[in-house]
Amino acid sequence: MPQSLSLLIVHLVFSTKDRLPLIGPSVREALHAYLAGVVRNMGCECFRVGGTADHVHLAVRLSRTVMVADLVEGLKSPSSKWMKGQSPELHAFAWQRGYGAFSVGPADKEALLDYINTQEEHHRTRSFQEEFRGFLCKYNIEYDERYVWD
Repeated sequence: MPQSLSLLIVHLVFSTKDRLPLIGPSVREALHAYLAGVVRNMGCECFRVGGTADHVHLAVRLSRTVMVADLVEGLKSPSSKWMKGQSPELHAFAWQRGYGAFSVGPADKEALLDYINTQEEHHRTRSFQEEFRGFLCKYNIEYDERYVWD
């Protein structure tokens, strides 16, 4: 086959270090736009970015030439620097070391986008940790609680 084709949709999730609520309303929309721009600059398609004060969710169509780990590294490092420059109160901003990356079938894309759109509502009753454990359970990912959080 002379052409390489792919359709890989990934749901990325990562939090601020220690889940500190540093992504306030005044910077959230701009951060989400910044993250979407980074995804596009890496040759991927960003369907949605959302989240709350302590974490973000991204729905991304991966380019066939980009690995998930490279995408996450390309997102976290520059966005952390960008956040630090937004306000003196954010000088110590950092993302957690790890992340979650979950595959999503094309038929489930709209449900993922709706889920990301309703993060504020969703987190009125559920913490980030509860949400993340739910993803690990849903995708049958074994984990050791001691190494999930930082």
